[in-house]
Amino acid sequence: MYYYDPYHVMGLPQPDHNGISYDYEYERQLGSFFPPFGGGSMGPPGQGPSGFPPFGPPSQGQGGGPPTAPPPSFVPTQTQQAQTFAVDPGSIRGCLFRYTYVWLRGPEQFWFYPTFVGRRSVSGYRWNGFRWMYFGISLRQIQSFTCI
Repeated sequence: MYYYDPYHVMGLPQPDHNGISYDYEYERQLGSFFPPFGGGSMGPPGQGPSGFPPFGPPSQGQGGGPPTAPPPSFVPTQTQQAQTFAVDPGSIRGCLFRYTYVWLRGPEQFWFYPTFVGRRSVSGYRWNGFRWMYFGISLRQIQSFTCI
């Protein structure tokens, strides 16, 4: 469950909560259960506070739905990229609405179809082997990616 984070509002560094790194950008993208300080107004219709997408996956009518076909049946070769702390949002933005193969830090790798890129996170649809599932992840967890 997400909660409103006063550290971010006051510009203070983000603490770890029980050893789990808290990604405020991911919460803003998905929406919050609490209104922002100062009463804040809702964004345009179909969007959450501050104009970010509403909680959950976008509807098909918003143009951000999952692909209608499965991803390619091959695994692309991983290109060597310099080790960085996090993937730059500008670099993965070029993969929006394209089949993207992602290698995480560790053994996980999968096909992904990004539909939103924030400052510190990316969301879209992840292929689970049978269907597309809505998914979001911190850019710090991505080791490398390639889109086709």
